[in-house]
Amino acid sequence: MKLFHRLLLIVFLSPIYTIQAQSWSKAKAAAWYKKQGWLAGANFIPSTAVNQLEMWQGESFDPTTINRELGYAESIGFNVMRVYLHHVAWVQDPEGFKGRIKAYLKIAHGHHIKTMFVFFDDCWKDQYHAGPQPAPTPSVHNSGWLKDPGGLIDTNPALMDTLENYVKDVLQTFRKDKRVIAWDLYNEPGHFGHGDKSWPLLKNVVAWSRSIPLRQPVTIGIWNKDFKAFNAFQLENSDVISYHNYRDSSSMRAAIDTLKGYGRPLFCTEYMKRVNQSTFMSVTPMLKKENVAAINWGLVAGKTQTNYPQGNKGGEPEPQIWYHDIFKKDGTPFSQQEIQIIRHLTLKP
Repeated sequence: MKLFHRLLLIVFLSPIYTIQAQSWSKAKAAAWYKKQGWLAGANFIPSTAVNQLEMWQGESFDPTTINRELGYAESIGFNVMRVYLHHVAWVQDPEGFKGRIKAYLKIAHGHHIKTMFVFFDDCWKDQYHAGPQPAPTPSVHNSGWLKDPGGLIDTNPALMDTLENYVKDVLQTFRKDKRVIAWDLYNEPGHFGHGDKSWPLLKNVVAWSRSIPLRQPVTIGIWNKDFKAFNAFQLENSDVISYHNYRDSSSMRAAIDTLKGYGRPLFCTEYMKRVNQSTFMSVTPMLKKENVAAINWGLVAGKTQTNYPQGNKGGEPEPQIWYHDIFKKDGTPFSQQEIQIIRHLTLKP
């Protein structure tokens, strides 16, 4: 048999192997981050949405409110938002869902804002359904926020195939989009009692993301220092390191000093809990000085009601000191002093 025919047989009869992309090198991550400038922003959901599904389903997607409220963000110099997705909105209508992401990105880009999207989340309500979402429980913090996929993955293992198709479809569609700054693969794995049950999805979503030639970095945020095995895996598989810290400035200082040792860009993707002395006055100047991307929880107080304290029972008046969030729905800030500090940090030449 001629050599050419032998080579053809080898090509067609040999098993096909998927080449997995590797984590970015430290040098690549540093070079990418240097081009971004200092990043400051918020976790964003429009005030008219009680949860991720209400934000992304076709009948409740609200570009008017998104445009108005991202305008508030632009007015104080914010240039990045962290935004949660939900797989059920994709299952309902994959093309419509991606179309709404494109519509959101167009609005955000118009306000000079880039976006970090979050795929999965172990926090809050375990039961969810497509269609109209329940009204918020009056004055209760995050009464309608949804896990994704939550405990359903334990009782319906076939859901893993759906989640794989979802993640790969979204990543493939937006892998070159410069308006997407990064992908946060899994928010707080192991939280709300999931523990080790979160391992299969966590490992899978890393593998799925590495199967797509992304132009953006991926990350999985550190959130609990006691979750040592999770933390080691998350750090090893993050191109840029992200973390959550809702404590005071000394705790933030310790977190930065520890995580800087890994030699990668740092994103603080959740902070700012006023009652814990995690404030724009005490913490954000430190984040800028250290060139840590600063993404606080909450932009506009709305149906998520995260201006109310976590764990409350409901029925209370609006707290004198907001827990999270920056603006009221009409654009009035909770604190004019905070706005001045944020603008000083973000808009200062």
